[in-house]
Amino acid sequence: MFHISARTEYACVAMLDLARHFEQDDPVRIREIAGRHGIPSRFLVQILLQLKAAGLVQSIRGAGGGYRLARDPQEITLLDVMRVINAQPEKIAGNATSNSAVSEVLQGSWQHVSDAGTELLEALTLGELAEKSGSHSIPMYYI
Repeated sequence: MFHISARTEYACVAMLDLARHFEQDDPVRIREIAGRHGIPSRFLVQILLQLKAAGLVQSIRGAGGGYRLARDPQEITLLDVMRVINAQPEKIAGNATSNSAVSEVLQGSWQHVSDAGTELLEALTLGELAEKSGSHSIPMYYI
């Protein structure tokens, strides 16, 4: 019911990637996230800067630099990410031009569906999604 823009989906994918690396001390590089998920790097830089300005991610400078979540993934919801990228998820709106009883009932139903979608997004944390995606942290390989 919600329209998910490419920008919003890329932001959610990047945040979920960072959630999966949360337990590791090393920040994640943009090119690693972009490469794993097929996100254009230039686009990802803009998205991560927006998320950083909102306090959802931190950037670390230097040769070993990159990005990491600013707080625990269990405290960040999909709605948090969507609000940063879109300002607000799109509401479902009808196209009826009359104010008849039927159109008012339908408009109320559309609003109810929209509110339920918002509640679901608010209940889904990055931590839960990271667990569903395989594991909370990525295995480390030592050479």
